[in-house]
Amino acid sequence: MTAIRTVGVVGAGQMGAGIAQVAAAAGYEVVARDVDDAAIERGRAGVVRSLARFVEKGQLGPAERDAALARISFTTDLAALAGAGLIVEAIVEDLDAKTALWRELDRLAPAAAIFASNTSSLSITVMAAATGRPDRMVGLHFFNPVPLMPLVEVIRGVATSPATFEAAVAFARSLGKETVVARDTAGFVVNRLLVPYLLDAVRAVEQGVGSVAGIDAAMRLGCGHPMGPLALLDFVGLDTALRIGEILFEEFREPRMAPPPLLRRMVAAGLVGKKGGRGFYDWSVTPPVAVELGL
Repeated sequence: MTAIRTVGVVGAGQMGAGIAQVAAAAGYEVVARDVDDAAIERGRAGVVRSLARFVEKGQLGPAERDAALARISFTTDLAALAGAGLIVEAIVEDLDAKTALWRELDRLAPAAAIFASNTSSLSITVMAAATGRPDRMVGLHFFNPVPLMPLVEVIRGVATSPATFEAAVAFARSLGKETVVARDTAGFVVNRLLVPYLLDAVRAVEQGVGSVAGIDAAMRLGCGHPMGPLALLDFVGLDTALRIGEILFEEFREPRMAPPPLLRRMVAAGLVGKKGGRGFYDWSVTPPVAVELGL
């Protein structure tokens, strides 16, 4: 398998921009693609802000920041990724959207290129079946915010070759990440354990067990968690948590994995968390305050 020199990233949102940043900081040439100029500018601005914070904290020099930025090119043209040795997909958590993208990339990318999905819950094997290279498909599940979180789950599909798997692990480690190997089952390791806990926290609010602020304080102070489950849901995105819960329930049919009605209602009302300004907390104020949900 050829050495990876250029990394393609599809999706320049929060996750994709973070992946582009850490790859560029590790010395890879990066081509980041999104659907329109507005999305590209948001992604570029996010990388600039993130690198600036590293410089402010003394964790990165100005010259290193400039070099990392110079290694990232942004584009709306999917064909611009044709020269990448590794293409990482970081788009919406929707199987139809992902498989459609992989079919198009399969047509454009060189035969030796490795495909990696940043999916947090969907099957690598199913996505691989949409391509003509199932042996070169793997899961690389990064965590948000990518430049700070040290973990990458590496998921091996049924058809993933040993060489592809080893290359994916080596790539993640070259970014300074720790790797955990996961089977290709819905949710992998982290979300298989985390999402039912988050959904239980929503049920606790729904059933009047405690207030939003009280439940979060209980888990921070009583269990030593750095963040309460409802604040964490706001960071993840309630819409994303809803989709993952649906995927987990579809595969395992366990009641704890089924999204509760309150979560569905909040997403329907546009209360999707920090990215939308409001979820279980109002993020328009500093510090954010718990929202009264009128239950």
